[in-house]
Amino acid sequence: MSTFQAPKGTYDLIPPDSATYLAVREAIAAPLRNSGYGYIETPGFESVELFARGVGESTDIVTKEMYAFETKGGDKLALRPEGTASVLRAALEANLHKAGNLPVKLWYSGSYYRYERPQKGRYRHFSQVGAEAIGAEDPALDAELIILADQAYRSLGLSNFRILLNSLGDRECRPVYRAALQDFLRGLDLDEDTRRRTEINPLRVLDDKRESVQKQLGGAPLLRDYLCDACKAYHEEVRELITAAGVSFEDDEKLVRGLDYYTRTTFEFVHDGLGSQSAVGGGGRYDGLSEMIGGPALPSVGWALGVDRTVLALEAEGIELDIPSSTSVYAVPLGEEARRVLFAKVTELRKAGVAADFSYGGKGLKGAMKNANRSGARYTIVAGERDLAEGVVQLKDMESGEQTAVGVNDIVAELESRLG
Repeated sequence: MSTFQAPKGTYDLIPPDSATYLAVREAIAAPLRNSGYGYIETPGFESVELFARGVGESTDIVTKEMYAFETKGGDKLALRPEGTASVLRAALEANLHKAGNLPVKLWYSGSYYRYERPQKGRYRHFSQVGAEAIGAEDPALDAELIILADQAYRSLGLSNFRILLNSLGDRECRPVYRAALQDFLRGLDLDEDTRRRTEINPLRVLDDKRESVQKQLGGAPLLRDYLCDACKAYHEEVRELITAAGVSFEDDEKLVRGLDYYTRTTFEFVHDGLGSQSAVGGGGRYDGLSEMIGGPALPSVGWALGVDRTVLALEAEGIELDIPSSTSVYAVPLGEEARRVLFAKVTELRKAGVAADFSYGGKGLKGAMKNANRSGARYTIVAGERDLAEGVVQLKDMESGEQTAVGVNDIVAELESRLG
């Protein structure tokens, strides 16, 4: 056994479980690729200042959870704790917004890092698939992203998730609400950190999960009562478009989410089978983020869905994905001549697009056939000296057990025909 282990709060993805994670990523990405979103990949680390400005200096992510370090050259960097700020930075740096085709629609998949107390569903290294639509203020765009996320989850067979929806207002109406909320919070019995947060970003107090805080928020003013007419109309259109698409949601006036950059539409996907870590994904509109990080005004909206928690949601609902075997054909050589011939045939099969594997290590027939069974291959090719002398190999159907002799030169075409 190795003396090294995966760091605390992380885990390794290994076969066969890793196939489920790949299938989840593909299912989430498929609706995006079908809707005009192009793939983007950003570095695993960025300037600390990018996240301090974009995510928010008062957020737990920046103040408590970010892995920050200084390079030998004196640069202050951080492992990315979320995707939106990085994607927007990359889009601005590449001037994608100047190409004349707004919104710029991008999707991404990758690893993210937060120093958190490890528990099931909350890891220090986790995986997300995200989508961002940059440069357009349109309720239909907000609705599109919510619908696409719903479509992705349902394509996996999930049904016990809920969509929570809220509006956080804009720079016109939120300051009035912010002042009213601060007045309310200042009258509560809160600890020093929470009182400090009240002065910096009072909306984040609404997102506090502690029962001691939540039980005092019953009479808190609601943002919906302070929304300006433009924000009310915008939010109502988002609701109407989602409803018309047959997507169910719940209005949640206290939904804030943990990032400072959200404006107007905000939403969260929760699964009731996951206990305290019920959020499987979420997002919203972030119309001012571009300016926060030094770019032009680019109203935008996006989301990120957790791959790890989506897998846990599948487990909670007892859903096993139908994942095809990674191997269709397994070759078993008996003797050196058969080893040479069958290895060449395996190479031919792979070039023809057939998933094929080979019995390595000179195993005997019994051991090799055990490996063939474990591989999940539909067909096994077996050949020994006598078979080759007759110019054939033995083709075994691993489901029916039927075995037939097929010419050596015909085996690739025969398998292509059988496998379709």
